[in-house]
Amino acid sequence: MSVTLRACAILGAMSLAAALSACTHGQPAAAPTITITTTAQPSASATPVSQTAVPPAMVAVTSGGALVTLDPATGGLSRTLVPRHVVGDEISVSHGLVFFAVQKGCADEVESVPLAGGGVSEVAAGILPAASPDGTKLAYATEPSERQGCFPSTPNLVPRYRLDIRALATGAVTTLPQVPASQAASTLPAPISHLSWAADSKHLAVSVSAFQDNEGWNLVLVDAGVAKSYLTGPGTTYVPVTGKPARQRSYLREGVYLPDGDLFVSRACCGGVPTQNTSRLMWEVDPAGVLVRQVAIGFVSLEHTSLAVTADGKWLLYLAGHDLYVSHAGATPARLAGGLIAAAWS
Repeated sequence: MSVTLRACAILGAMSLAAALSACTHGQPAAAPTITITTTAQPSASATPVSQTAVPPAMVAVTSGGALVTLDPATGGLSRTLVPRHVVGDEISVSHGLVFFAVQKGCADEVESVPLAGGGVSEVAAGILPAASPDGTKLAYATEPSERQGCFPSTPNLVPRYRLDIRALATGAVTTLPQVPASQAASTLPAPISHLSWAADSKHLAVSVSAFQDNEGWNLVLVDAGVAKSYLTGPGTTYVPVTGKPARQRSYLREGVYLPDGDLFVSRACCGGVPTQNTSRLMWEVDPAGVLVRQVAIGFVSLEHTSLAVTADGKWLLYLAGHDLYVSHAGATPARLAGGLIAAAWS
């Protein structure tokens, strides 16, 4: 189901006042501090920019749903770990295991497989797995499937959206709902679209996707030991959108932690109805949203997702549409491969 159709189904069961109230869960952005001038969109078939160093090893999910390892020098497929049914824009590697989500009817399930190849193990119901850097915890989203014929018609869907954090050694699960139960009836769903742990394995960057057209995008920093929900209350902090163009209508499409606590984000302009995207900027920002460095000017017509950073912070990767781009030490990103729906460093 598209974002627009999903919103129509949800809004049909809500009052106008409740819907308008739900559109304001983000905090006001800070005043502009920088100016960026965008250039014409580059050709999607442009020749890859040569890198001065070979990237580290990577895993990826093909558009056909196969979980694979990639040759970092060429971007070619090295090994198929899981042949089909892998979904979502997020996979995660920790201590020799690859965590991923598979489609099972109208449900999704997080599973794991050894990076070297082998049997698959079931982990939990959910999607978008993110293993903590210390290898002790796995965060994942649990939310209704948006596939055709699967999205529920329940009037109040908010209780179905949650962030689960599983202790890998014991299986104990800490659940953070979208909002406290007392707020659920007056709030629109805020689906999680990506998860990223900070280097301390205590904080999570939670990317929240749109619930209506391009309204609702947010990047929330969550203290997993304090927060009682992933969207609001103690232990949650919003990363504001700063800079130009059109700061008031721009949004952070996705964000992941860098080792020093800053963030690698996809900053899109502009939201609203109808959607009018005029720029896609790949930035490194501090937790206050202030620009540290511009990594790239993205493709206006493509989503930029599956952001990932190596543990030392020297390599970045992301997908522009289905194309994989990598950047080393701040260099202009290079196109390495195509036909993918997710990628991660391994």
